[in-house]
Amino acid sequence: MRRLLVLGCLFLVAGCEREQRRFTEASPASGLPQTLRASDLQPGGSPPAVAMQSEYDENAWAISEGQRYYEAFNCVGCHSHGGGGMGPPLIDQAWIYGSDPANIYATIVEGRPDGMPSFRGRIPNQQVWQIVAYVRSLGGLTPKDARPQRSDDLSASTPPGLAPSHTPRLGGHEQ
Repeated sequence: MRRLLVLGCLFLVAGCEREQRRFTEASPASGLPQTLRASDLQPGGSPPAVAMQSEYDENAWAISEGQRYYEAFNCVGCHSHGGGGMGPPLIDQAWIYGSDPANIYATIVEGRPDGMPSFRGRIPNQQVWQIVAYVRSLGGLTPKDARPQRSDDLSASTPPGLAPSHTPRLGGHEQ
């Protein structure tokens, strides 16, 4: 009887689905056009036609790592904790270059005219994609259950998990 009970418990534990954490994996950057340069992307223009979904958008661990890198690489210096500053805000519905993961990735890696520096070669691709997932969570573009439910900073900003989900639109903020 005892063995049957232990065996039943083992089956229950084995049957629980758990979020998979892949610490090293192929970067989704392979789908990004290699000819994309910042000079081709100007405010008001249409974003590049890149159909790509980041694997990190639904991964809570990757989004929280992105939050850590967002702080470590001083993204808060320009974008604050999503509310904007010198750089455009990331918590609203207006995105200058588009809110698709590939567009945000291109912005980080290639930089943008008049302010956003290029981080090509300074941040590993996997970390860039984690920052992309976190930035999308700030804008309410990731599943609510994957977003951080609390903010690790001392400001009184709304944590990404409590941000309302919305559909972003192009244009808006000119910095």
